[in-house]
Formats: sequence, structure tokens, C-alpha cells
Amino acid sequence: MTHTYNIEGMTCNGCKASVEKNLLSIPEITDVTVELEKGLAIIHTNKRLNITALRQVLPAKFTISDHQPLPPISSPSPIEATAEKTKLQQLKPLFLILGYISIASVLMHHQNWDISAIMLDFMGLFYIVFSFFKILDLKGFVKSFSMYDPLAKQIPAYANIYPFIETALGLMFLLRFQIPIALVLTLVILGITTIGVTKTLLDKKTIQCACLGTALKLPMTEATFLENAIMIVMAVVMLTQVI
Repeated sequence: MTHTYNIEGMTCNGCKASVEKNLLSIPEITDVTVELEKGLAIIHTNKRLNITALRQVLPAKFTISDHQPLPPISSPSPIEATAEKTKLQQLKPLFLILGYISIASVLMHHQNWDISAIMLDFMGLFYIVFSFFKILDLKGFVKSFSMYDPLAKQIPAYANIYPFIETALGLMFLLRFQIPIALVLTLVILGITTIGVTKTLLDKKTIQCACLGTALKLPMTEATFLENAIMIVMAVVMLTQVI
């Protein structure tokens, strides 16, 4: 049998040798390994010994006690790790993507400035880019999306096809195909999602936002609401122009 004990009072190799020698004087002990730096004694015996017997053979300067191993250091959970960051740091990927989409939309029309065209291209690129990240891990997206979108909660199949609906809407905006229909669908699907986002924020639940799928770990925050609100406002503005 092998037992490990803490030994206090050892300061040098002489102390180590003394502890080993005295412990080996007990007939039931077959081998002793003393680790000076760690203050440990690993004792091999042919039967269980009472710790009192060990104390009796050691000089008074040494104190022996049962070894209590330290609990393993666990890694912080995703939520705990996320909580250590500021909201701005957490949402940096989202802001970067929105920034690139905005710049691309403007550059596409830098020679022929047209606010309406810029907005349509922004909406098209928004859908294409965001649907891409969702499709990267469709299974993970479905699980996250179903936690807060009201329609996805009731109809699981909706969560599975949602990224492809976004892709189709993105193409409709970029190709200028059936724009009024695309705008109405935008109001409907993002309106439903925004209801779920709002409820989640009011309930102060800590869940992962599915706006960029699971490839980028984003928490559900006010920025998620703002992201949807921008698209809804754009859709309303464009509808007033095309009707």
C-alpha cells in the first residue's frame, strides 16, 4: 500500500535523510521516498499504519500529517470567460463585420452616389455575410437560435432553413429582384427575432447570440437588438420609397 504524507520542518538534505531513516525503522514500512522541495513523504507499507505510529518515530522538529491534494484548477466556462471582457471587447467581431459591410456598400457607389442603392447593397451584404457564418455550423446555430427566436421555438424546421432564407434575401437585394417582397420578409423575420431578443434582454438571461452562428462566440447584448433594428429601419425606409 502507498500513502502520502505532508512533512513540515525539513530544511536540508540532512533532514530528508533523517525522516527517511526514522520512518524505515518501522517494520511495516518497506520503502520511503521523501521530496524535500514539496515537503512530502511517500510511504510504502504492507499494512495500514496509524499516523500516531509515524509521529512517534520522527524527531520533534518534524510534523507529519495526511496529505490533502489540491483540487484541479478548472478552466473558466465560456460564460465566465466572456464575463471577464467588456461588452465592447466581446462585440468587436460584430462591429468589424458591420464596418466592412458599410465600407463595401459605400465604395460600390463612390462614383455614382445613391443612398438607396447603398442601403440595398448593405442589406444584401449583411444577409450574405451573416448567413455564411450561420451555415458554417448549422447544427450549433439551430440550437442557439431556438433558445430565443419565438418562431424557431415553435417550429424547429424554421431554424434549419433560416440561414438559407437570409442567403436568398441577400441575393434578392444585391440583384434587385423583387425588392418589395424582400423588404416585407425582412420586416417579418427580423421583427420576430427582435421580439425574442428583447425578451431575452429584459429577462437578463445569459445566452449566446446566433447572429453570427457559433464560429464567433457572441453574447446576447443590446448590440444584437441594435443590429436588427438597423435592418428593420432600413427596410421601412426603403418600403416607403418603392411603394
